[in-house]
Amino acid sequence: MAPYLLGLRLDGRRVLVVGGGRVAQRRVPALLDAGASVTLISPSVTPALDDLIAAGRVIWEQRPYEVGDCDGAWLVHACTDHRDVNTAVAAEAEAKRIWCVRADDKDASAAWTPASGRVDEVGVAVTAGGDPRRAAGIRDAIVGALRDGTVDARRHRTKPVGVALVGGGPGDPGLITVRGRQLLAQADVVVADRLAPRALLDELSPDVELIDAAKVPYGRSLSQEKINELLIEHARKGRFVVRLKGGDPFVFGRGGEEMIACARAGIPVTVVPGITSAVAVPSAAGVPVTHRGVSQEFHVISVHVAPGDPRSTVDWSGLARSTGTLILLMAVERIKEIAETLVRDGRSPETPVMVVQDGTLPTQRAVAATLSTVAERMTAAGVRPPAIVIVGEVVKVGQEIEMVRAERVP
Repeated sequence: MAPYLLGLRLDGRRVLVVGGGRVAQRRVPALLDAGASVTLISPSVTPALDDLIAAGRVIWEQRPYEVGDCDGAWLVHACTDHRDVNTAVAAEAEAKRIWCVRADDKDASAAWTPASGRVDEVGVAVTAGGDPRRAAGIRDAIVGALRDGTVDARRHRTKPVGVALVGGGPGDPGLITVRGRQLLAQADVVVADRLAPRALLDELSPDVELIDAAKVPYGRSLSQEKINELLIEHARKGRFVVRLKGGDPFVFGRGGEEMIACARAGIPVTVVPGITSAVAVPSAAGVPVTHRGVSQEFHVISVHVAPGDPRSTVDWSGLARSTGTLILLMAVERIKEIAETLVRDGRSPETPVMVVQDGTLPTQRAVAATLSTVAERMTAAGVRPPAIVIVGEVVKVGQEIEMVRAERVP
């Protein structure tokens, strides 16, 4: 017969666990999370259980099981390594009409412990006919779908309100945060950047309004003022708005401007950090932005205006004198001026450079050069935005890593 599934509210109720091994180690924390008052009977316990006992969270009676131990318990777990002990515990519990879970014999157990998980207020429990591995696999799939919003996201009695500034990560849709994906799945309106992970937009419900806020370099764009107006306008209508950005909202993402505009309009704002391409793209190309003995610092620079432009606030002379790694964003069109400025102000023309286009995406490609050759090589390779330029000795570290990996391939 199929079991009757029931959620037990164990807050303050006595639960007896007989056995102090790995099975008990897995089950006791869940019982504590449910508020149970756990008594553990076993001659010995694992180090993890010992920590809980030392913290006063579990009552430990350091001895073998004795008849009468089940008295006063609402639930019993028999999880010793000895079948005869588990049989005796289950028999006592059955005689006293106390539910008992046997870890060693699902067919002889009066109750089963499901594979369980929780996402916010939603609890998931799967029994799968008493097969724990299958149950755990199904549980993981359901919990994952709840976390990324593909299940239940738009069926809450209460939904988020206002605007969420969500960092979508460097491009690969798998690199958005769990929280970002959850909110995206609950959105009524999505205002998306050009560099936001576009593949995620295909997963939106058909009734979600999608607004393209792309800012194409030297092409069409939606002004920041208009974007601010749209966020406020839709939020005031009671719609939950997600502003989906590439990278992180506050790393050259103008998220601060949008947050100020919403605050002035009285619109609540949730900020979900994202993985910035300044770190993610070098990592995806195998280049660490810092490395012991090579670089203790890295600088992230937006090159939306060239060195020497009156609007630039970048201390190029200081960066040239630095030995730290330079991560240059929006630098493709101005790479020649940048390289010349760095060399003029003190960086060696032989400083290694790597340019990574379409970082983290299937179309990712990299061009290696030096400050003296990077402009020419980028032109020859036809590099186009979006691309990240990495300047510094860490590029050699990345190349060394690649060489070692290549040598170990059979």
